[in-house]
Amino acid sequence: MATRKLGFVIRTLPYKIEGSRLGMTHAISSQTVEIYLEDGDLVEPTVCFIGDGVLNCLKGQQAMKHYGITSLEQHAKNSLLLDLNVMICKEDLDKLGIPEDALVLDAEDIGGETAAKIVPYSEIQKVMESVDHLLFC
Repeated sequence: MATRKLGFVIRTLPYKIEGSRLGMTHAISSQTVEIYLEDGDLVEPTVCFIGDGVLNCLKGQQAMKHYGITSLEQHAKNSLLLDLNVMICKEDLDKLGIPEDALVLDAEDIGGETAAKIVPYSEIQKVMESVDHLLFC
């Protein structure tokens, strides 16, 4: 039985750049690869938001109104609904002046039980060093 650890580091702005959306979509879809694995093998994805990427976690995004696309707020909730490990860099929140109550930290409204964690960059660094596959977006 093997566990493949996947790391998705989201560091780009939420809109007008596809990187954030693609990274989050890949993280969510990583759950479907288990149908191709040997019995007992697992995939363990972790999504880390750093730098400008922390802006993807803001509540109240109005992407449909401004850009005609679904918001990355919903992607963040879907990640939590699927019990993905989601980490948000504390230092970058502090640098940008973003308070904790402005973030999507859970998906209770759609039945999610997992919460995102605000962590120091050192914790995110540990994740990046421990994964089998790492995607920067």
